[in-house]
Amino acid sequence: QVELVESGGGLVQAGGSLRLSCAASGNIVSINTMYWYRQALGNQRRELVADITSLGRTNYADSVKGRFAISRDDAKNTVYLQMDSLRPEDTGVYYCNADVLLGPAKRQYGYWGQGTQVTVSS
Repeated sequence: QVELVESGGGLVQAGGSLRLSCAASGNIVSINTMYWYRQALGNQRRELVADITSLGRTNYADSVKGRFAISRDDAKNTVYLQMDSLRPEDTGVYYCNADVLLGPAKRQYGYWGQGTQVTVSS
């Protein structure tokens, strides 16, 4: 079984910074792409914030480009999201997601973390 655990959320004033972490544990062979999503209160849809491939290629939502940076440490099976110049509209629950390879056949499965709350006050 694989578990993803996020940490680093909290309350911050507009213009401030937070760094989120998501650590994957379990019988993992390797991890392909890792993602950060967020879901605003009252919104049923999770928005893709950023993702990073196993080769280190990154992709960002237009709303966070230049303010957020995604990175990963494969030795720790961990993905990070550095969030700077935070805005009230960045408020939401942030979830990590990972494409995990398991077993001798290296089959890929998707896993979600439980989420961490980020609140940005104006």
